[in-house]
Amino acid sequence: MKFVDEFRDPLAARGLLREIEAATQRLGATPAKPLQVMEVCGGHTHSIFRYALKDLIPPALEFVHGPGCPVCVLPMGRVDDCIAIAREPNVIFTTFGDAMRVPGSRSSLLQARAEGADIRMVYSPLDALELAARNPDKRVVFFALGFETTMPTTAMTVLEAERRGIGNFALFCNHITIMPTMKAILDEPDLRIDGFIGPGHVATVMGLAPFEYLVHAYKKPLVISGFEPTDILQSLLMVLRQLEEGPEQARVENQYSRLVNADGNRVALQAIERVFELRDTFEWRGLGMIDHSGVRMREAYARFDAERIFEVPGVSVSDPENCQCGEVLKGVLKPPQCKAFGTLCTPQTPLGALMVSSEGACAAYYQFARGGREVPVQMPTPTHGKQLEVKA
Repeated sequence: MKFVDEFRDPLAARGLLREIEAATQRLGATPAKPLQVMEVCGGHTHSIFRYALKDLIPPALEFVHGPGCPVCVLPMGRVDDCIAIAREPNVIFTTFGDAMRVPGSRSSLLQARAEGADIRMVYSPLDALELAARNPDKRVVFFALGFETTMPTTAMTVLEAERRGIGNFALFCNHITIMPTMKAILDEPDLRIDGFIGPGHVATVMGLAPFEYLVHAYKKPLVISGFEPTDILQSLLMVLRQLEEGPEQARVENQYSRLVNADGNRVALQAIERVFELRDTFEWRGLGMIDHSGVRMREAYARFDAERIFEVPGVSVSDPENCQCGEVLKGVLKPPQCKAFGTLCTPQTPLGALMVSSEGACAAYYQFARGGREVPVQMPTPTHGKQLEVKA
């Protein structure tokens, strides 16, 4: 396949769905006791909703939405820390747009900007670095967040700041790691996961080896997947075929081979290793403290570390009582099962980050499938096949 419409080919999708149906039947799954496959990445969640894949698969098979949205797992206390830094004198605080409306305990970055803090949206940490170069009398702080996918660009920006001698640039580091979190989910006593659709973007950086431990320790199949509809359907079928082979045959497979290789991106990994080190523990929204699940800047780069430069409050803040982001993040609840979904919590008035981020499960469900009111959309028509109507 060379073109994006080929990954949305209705004929290919129908063929994969037939094979998925047959495999589900062979495994003896029923709607009362369905097989549960977790898609770890928020990008997969949005594709599943956008193309109505959850409605196309058999009722004896369920997608469980995982914690792979870095903005969604940001605890309220860290948002409060951002606001505290942004309100320091002579600070320009920079962030990606989807973090602007994430609620802290009292306000959001967007509200803090309305109240006078100099908070600016950027598209990359390099934009923040250029802002620092143009404003030498200001301290420019970049809100660094994301999984291993975005760590390399942040690390390389720090190295570039060092090379150019831009000393007024700093990071507020909230980068997190996916593997300890998946382990924490598998250790949840009230959650049963039969297999994983693995995060394709993380794997482009990390490669396949980091996932091997989880697969062998927990005997759960994991397939690294692309993000188009047929990518996800093929990955789901690969998970089911592993389940048919039995738990001892569980392994890491790579459906996303057009971008992911076994060794990952060595240049990116070297930059991460040079700039960052693991924290002993890090707090996740709804999941609590997870050991070795975040990174901080090494001592050699302390002069670029906002947590060392400023007095950051660092207070842990509980979510509102009527916000059930934690249960949704762990896959225990579907978004509409949250008592605040669509009423107290909407994209315009979010209680939790899952309703804010473009990768959040609640935002995806609200946009594409809330209340079962779905609007038909069309996949692009390939030159070699009929068009398949899907819902969004």
